[in-house]
Formats: sequence, structure tokens, C-alpha cells
Amino acid sequence: MTSGLHPVPSDPTRRTAAIRIPFPARFSPHAERARRHTLQWLQELGLLRGEAETAEYDALRLERLMAYFYPDATGNDLELAADFNAWFFIFDDQFDGRLGMRPEAIEHVVATLVRTMTAEGVPLVPVGAGAPLVQGFRDIWRRATVGTPYGWQRRFRTHWQSYMAAHQGEAHHRNADRLPSPEQFLTVRRDSIGVQPCLDFTERCGGYTLPDELHGSSPLREMREITGDVVIFVNDIVSLAKELAAGDVNNSVIVLREQEGGSLERSVEQIAALANARTARFAQLAAALPRTLSERGVPPEVRGHIDHYVEGMGHLMAGNLAWSLATSRYDVAGIAAVSAGRQRPWAYLAAAAESLAERVTRNAPTER
Repeated sequence: MTSGLHPVPSDPTRRTAAIRIPFPARFSPHAERARRHTLQWLQELGLLRGEAETAEYDALRLERLMAYFYPDATGNDLELAADFNAWFFIFDDQFDGRLGMRPEAIEHVVATLVRTMTAEGVPLVPVGAGAPLVQGFRDIWRRATVGTPYGWQRRFRTHWQSYMAAHQGEAHHRNADRLPSPEQFLTVRRDSIGVQPCLDFTERCGGYTLPDELHGSSPLREMREITGDVVIFVNDIVSLAKELAAGDVNNSVIVLREQEGGSLERSVEQIAALANARTARFAQLAAALPRTLSERGVPPEVRGHIDHYVEGMGHLMAGNLAWSLATSRYDVAGIAAVSAGRQRPWAYLAAAAESLAERVTRNAPTER
């Protein structure tokens, strides 16, 4: 399905020049501390093995993305955010190869991971049996949810489950005879981008949980969708050359070009314009929000929490762009790492997790 696609410049800076995100990209002073902590965490769990593999991972500077997302987080919270972001990218890289074409195998892996997210943080898998991928996620869930309200845990669990399960939808897209429409693509991509768990963590860093009736209603629901779409469009532009090299089709630029024809450069321009339109709409909603909350009689303390949450959405949009233009994940070295059938050295962890998942799924009791 990638035949006939023309090469695009490998420099993501050039391809994102038309994007305008009118929010500040602030940066946490705890980034280096988080980097050191996460490298140790990954090595102790066996998610990274050996100096060469660790150096390749470290060159991506993934902790800096979290330093942009949560610039005011405490050192401990930023360490946790860096850990779950590391797990997120390592998990995502599992699908660049054979597993990314196997929806049923993905379902088994997801089933095991979902079973680690219990209200008590106690996994429903044997303690010593998990592959590093499973053990790592279980540790993140336990640390992230300790002491948090049940309502927040429920949302966090739902969003993680949707993120993981979306990889099945992307596998179906890879196997299909035709690419999905842009609307069908976004239905899956809005989950696989992983923005919603990140926004849940914005609440956790702020020490609050938004009431369900506000979190799930307009305008916050639309603003969250906009935030996800802007992150999607930026990511799909900066990662375009990488995904073309890897032969992946789960990219809004590729999907749009398939539907409308023309050049990839033209599709990049259109996706950039969509990102700009989304941020303009976000700014419009944010400007009207204080009056909306006042008319609804929202208490001042909750309004302060919403202000923090809205600011956090801006951090995600601006920070994702800033980090994407600096990381080696999308430059020439990042493209070479996944070209000609190559994968990152940590991209084979799911094989062990898949074997475990099949055993657990067979033996799991019926959930009540």
C-alpha cells in the first residue's frame, strides 16, 4: 500500500515550519534527574539490555518530552512520567515488525497488560512469570495509582486500555486492501497516540481529579480531542519519512494523500493547516471557558483545577512539537534504525509477553 509514495525531505524542521502552536513550550528543571532514574529503571527491569542498547535509547531523550508535558511536576512525579513514557515508546516499537500485522496476537498481549490494572494495584498474573514489558507496566500502574481517587483510576485505566487496544485497529489497517478514510483513521489514531493517559497525569501532577460531569462534557471533551489531534498531526508530519522507510501506513499524511491524490508535500501542507485550525479552535474555546464555568456555577477551587488542566493541554501541544524537532527519533539516524526491515533492539520484548499472554488468557477466571 505504500507503492507510489514519493520521498519527502528527511528534515522534520522544514516540514513543520507552517505549524503555529500559540502556547509556550516550558521545560522542567528536573529533566536530567528523570533521565538518570528512567535509565536505571529500564535496565533493572530488563527493558534495556547492554550498553549499546541503552545508548541508542538514551539518544532519543524521551524524558525531555515529559519535561515539556509537565514543566511544574515534582521530581518524583516527573520520574514516574518519564518511566511511563519510556514504556509507552518501547511498547509502540513492538509493532514496527511482524507483531504489528497480527491483530489476534496483539489482543493476547493487551489482555495480559489490562489484567495488571486492578483497583488495588495487584496483578492477576503470576508475580515471577511476566516478561519485562508486562512487569514494567504493572510497576507503572501501581506507582501511578497509589493514593489516587477511584474515579481517576477508572479513567486512567480506560484510557490505557483504549490506547493498547488501538494497536489492533492499526494492525487491521496494515492488512487491509485499502487504506481507511481520514475519519476512520482518526477513530483509531485518537486512541493509539496515547494523549488521554498523559492528560490524566496532568490531573495527578496537580493533585486533583476533575468531576466527571465537567471532564466528560463540552467544552473540555472537545478541547481534549483537539489536543490529541494536534499531537497526531505534528507526530505524523515529523515521523513521515521514518514511517515511509518502515513501510507503515498509519499516518494521516499517507491516508490523506491516498484519498485525495497529489503529492506528499501537498498532503503535509494540508495536515499542517488542520493542526493550525485545531489550535485556533482550542484558543477560542479556552477564551470562552471562564464565562461558561461561571454560568454553570462551578466553584472557584474547581475552576482553578480546570485552569491547570487547560494549561496542561497547551503544554502537550507545544511540548510535543518542541521535542519532536530535537529528538533523534525522526532524524536521519532514526530513519535508518527502522529502514530495510530493521527494528530497534528493544522491539522484540512482546514475543515473551505474547507467550505469557496466551497462557494467562487461557487460564484466567471470568471477570466479574
